[in-house]
Amino acid sequence: MSYTNSIGGNYSNIYNFYMTTYAPKSSTQYDTHKKSELRNVYNSIVKMNKEAPLYILDSSRESCSFAIGMKENARELRNTIASLGGLDEDDILNKKAAYSSNENIASAVYIGGTDADDMAPSVEIEVRSLASNQVNMGNYLPGNETVNLPASTYSFDVNIDNLNYEFQFNIKPEDTHRNVQERLSRLINNSNIGITSQVITDDEGNSCLRLESNATGVKNNKQTIFNISDYNTSKSSGVVDYFGLNYVAVNPSNASYVLNGEELTSPSNHTTIGRSYEITLNGVSSEEGETATIGLKTDVESLTQNINTLVRGYNSFLRSAAEYSEKHPKSNRLVQELGSISRYYARGLTSAGLNLNLDGTLEVDNDAVQKSAMSGNSKDTFSSIMDFTHSLVRKSNQISLDPMNYVNNIVVAYKNPGKNFATPYITSAYSGMMFNSYC
Repeated sequence: MSYTNSIGGNYSNIYNFYMTTYAPKSSTQYDTHKKSELRNVYNSIVKMNKEAPLYILDSSRESCSFAIGMKENARELRNTIASLGGLDEDDILNKKAAYSSNENIASAVYIGGTDADDMAPSVEIEVRSLASNQVNMGNYLPGNETVNLPASTYSFDVNIDNLNYEFQFNIKPEDTHRNVQERLSRLINNSNIGITSQVITDDEGNSCLRLESNATGVKNNKQTIFNISDYNTSKSSGVVDYFGLNYVAVNPSNASYVLNGEELTSPSNHTTIGRSYEITLNGVSSEEGETATIGLKTDVESLTQNINTLVRGYNSFLRSAAEYSEKHPKSNRLVQELGSISRYYARGLTSAGLNLNLDGTLEVDNDAVQKSAMSGNSKDTFSSIMDFTHSLVRKSNQISLDPMNYVNNIVVAYKNPGKNFATPYITSAYSGMMFNSYC
């Protein structure tokens, strides 16, 4: 079985394989960089590899997964810190935090700046309906009965987001409805085109395919998000009507809400208000006029939330590194390095309300943090947290540049210090990992 993208080609498929197999997180606004930043990254790679020893690369699938996972986790930690106000010394941990008076209706994240001039006014929001997905329900067919179609290679086309995908699969004489439906479900889910599929069985043993779009709402006056047909497909046709793949059981719809008295719609349950808030619509107001107030928390509350977010990001990264210790003993080195950083700042962190556990993780005492924030010498008290955070940024950058430093590679020879040429392309050993299991 296979599918082809009429315009994306194999490069798109390789990228999708990399993202779904290895990368644990999605990209964010903090993954964009200026030319000067990219130039600095390149120069750092050149400098680092100029004196790096030569080694035999451990190219096992487990090592590839570990290296890519560590790089992505390091990126996630850096982005978490950047989201708390930025990476500059004066802005770090200074991001304002938003609150919602009714999380059941809507929640909010403040996306403005850290300057006092960027203070955002509070708003009132009433949700009348949520944006919904498109759902296609196939025909219920006896699961154990054989497919009443000639044995052949079949195909059908899926149009979604102005892209056309063709899916091809084989039907054998002995194939049952359930077997083919499960095969189609795996094929659609593994393609990662924005549709989730599952096989549903009723009380009588009949089964059908349920297809649901990942996206919500309608755009450009279209009534559906995706369409399935086999009228002009390259292989045998007939499976769309036979399995009922084109039957739309639930049409997608836009969200409807009232913001400060103004009626608005959105194709998604996530929306932004100016440059101040990112709103997530969670539920419909239980009665007309019921609203949620969105505003900014106090500086002390914002700082407490930022510190909690920092600690969660650090603990998550530490646990991710520790998970590899059994199969990759060298990963213990990374855990030890993180432990050294936290122990170095332990006394200052404790005085600010952050306690170091025996396993290296941190725990926040919110009452102690708020008490320290309201004291007269809060700047000095929280200097250790700031220094600790900057050390984490430097460590995450180092891991991102050279995740292979923590893989069980065998050193062959050390270079002659000071008398080497730059070898920036040595990082291609890491870059090629995303292709190893695909090509």
